[in-house]
Amino acid sequence: MKITLIGIDLAKNVLQVCGVNQAGKAVFNRTIKRTQLLKTLVQYPEAVIAMEACSGSNYWGRELISQGFEVRLIPPQHVKPFVKGNKNDRNDAFAICEAAQR
Repeated sequence: MKITLIGIDLAKNVLQVCGVNQAGKAVFNRTIKRTQLLKTLVQYPEAVIAMEACSGSNYWGRELISQGFEVRLIPPQHVKPFVKGNKNDRNDAFAICEAAQR
């Protein structure tokens, strides 16, 4: 499956990363450590990276743009309506993907 969009829910040490294909289906939604983020994302060079806008996303946005990725920062008020179920990192990462697609 070709990953077209990756949504990242940022945290201090552990990040939730959700990869979505062209049909909008989640191909993976896993937890990775901060040190492994760039190594993981390099495997998907054509994917668009979406993150919820915050101070940490500005840092990661600059880092990923320097690596050649297209980055989208989504305001939190646009992500909130797409959270399905309880608020947790897994649901937030998928909601970021949903908001970025629309």
